[in-house]
Amino acid sequence: MDDTPQEIGERAFAFAVRVVKLCQTLDNRPGTPRTLSNQLLRAATSIGANLQESKGGQSRADFLCKISIALKEARETHYWIRLLVAADILSEKQLAALLDESNQIIAILTTIVKKVKSAPLEKVKYEK
Repeated sequence: MDDTPQEIGERAFAFAVRVVKLCQTLDNRPGTPRTLSNQLLRAATSIGANLQESKGGQSRADFLCKISIALKEARETHYWIRLLVAADILSEKQLAALLDESNQIIAILTTIVKKVKSAPLEKVKYEK
């Protein structure tokens, strides 16, 4: 496995792909799993979409807004994954990697938000 740090947008995209595949499996099950799958899918795919939009931010405030929305969506995604485990729809072992990655994405985005809020205008960068 490559140890090179991934740009957060690419990492969020790869995470979304993994969630899409999980949701395809959950959609084959009737009832609650399908409903939770829809919620998880919306939140997880929104992380990367908002990061992509942030790259075209028209101002620092616009950039910060999009990054903050991505962070909120990452937190929501983490919630839905935890709920799948707590409701015994999937085991913690099955979702451990996704839980870990969602935690890492939350940590990275939290750091970005804090840096953007505290950095002088010329220091703002879209990186980990």
